[in-house]
Amino acid sequence: MDISPLKVIVRRMRTDFDILIAGGGLNGPALALALADAGLSVAVVDTRPADARASDVFDGRAYALALASQRLLAALGLWAELAPHAQEIRKVEATQGLPGEGAGPFGLHFDGAELEEGRLGYMLEDRFLYRALLAAMGGRVTHLPGLSVIGQELEGPAIRATLSDGCSFSASLLIGADGRQSGVASRAGIRRVGHDYGQIALVAAVDHELPHNGTAHQYFMPTGPLAILPLPGNRSSIVWSEAEAEARAIMALPDADFLAVLRPRFGDFLGEISLTGPRFSYPLNLTLAERYVAPRVALVGDAAHGVHPVAGQGLNLGLRDVAALAEVIVAARRRGEDIGTDLVLARYQGWRRPDATALAMGMDGVNTLFSNKNPLLRAAREIGMGLVDAIPPLRRGFMRQAAGLSLDPMPRLLTGRRL
Repeated sequence: MDISPLKVIVRRMRTDFDILIAGGGLNGPALALALADAGLSVAVVDTRPADARASDVFDGRAYALALASQRLLAALGLWAELAPHAQEIRKVEATQGLPGEGAGPFGLHFDGAELEEGRLGYMLEDRFLYRALLAAMGGRVTHLPGLSVIGQELEGPAIRATLSDGCSFSASLLIGADGRQSGVASRAGIRRVGHDYGQIALVAAVDHELPHNGTAHQYFMPTGPLAILPLPGNRSSIVWSEAEAEARAIMALPDADFLAVLRPRFGDFLGEISLTGPRFSYPLNLTLAERYVAPRVALVGDAAHGVHPVAGQGLNLGLRDVAALAEVIVAARRRGEDIGTDLVLARYQGWRRPDATALAMGMDGVNTLFSNKNPLLRAAREIGMGLVDAIPPLRRGFMRQAAGLSLDPMPRLLTGRRL
């Protein structure tokens, strides 16, 4: 008798849901929609209240979406609604320099026109993306707002999660999309490795006098990188990494003084600048889960890998997890397998962990390489960027990787196809 994993038909225990997701940020709802569209019953436990981020007021928070991530949102049926709010990233300029001295002579110049897609990605504000995901869950996903998962235990061929209101639900699989300090991971005995960067990211938005023409800029400075990311209109989002003590002092300044410190770093290529919306800050660290899976548990997004924002890949890495895990689960269900078994979950970990770890360590290395004042390293960096920029196939390879187009195999959702 053939009893290979692909042929076994299991008798599933009756559970409250097929999938229970802890975390209602962006990755959790995106994964829930992908699974629900394939016919699975899904609940999302969301610590935020139902009206969280309901305001339509601009607050400056935005994400750089790789082309592959945009295609996932299209596959979920969200892009038509989001497209009018998105800003194309047509070019990326990456250089190094010192505040007030301008950029160095060499750098990387990525032009989306070199790709058949004609662009490198999109910028999209948090308020539009979160609201679209939340609205799409209505009627398709059970949304449990204002609650958190506070306990979990295996229960035969299922897992039971206890919520902060005392209720509990069983599922074939519990997914941790609950951030860098994932309670799901901790309770499953999954350890983390990593380190602090000694940096804080300052996040804000600026209005500027001149058009950005869809160009994103990355300035590498000794104390940390400054990203200037185009938003619709004459407006850009900034993610500015500084040494901790300096960042705290800058963050405490009134707006006028904050701008006075920013201007020498920002430069005058966009004319006069002014702050718009609130400012935010958060400490930077690298934190990697040693495993992405445990018995009837899987991790996605920051719960699996919290990375430096130097390349703007945090959300994109999470959406790669979403696409891969959804594909593994749906394929297993269609083959009649128990979706929470170690065998099924190992496929997800084998697919995602090598790629995510390589990118996380790559970003860690870039930040370490550039965040120093060593003149020899500075010269080596100039030469290295100049060489990459001068070799078209190598340059296009970097562009395709940043756009999320070089994964092999590529999850279906990242190609814009539904499961």
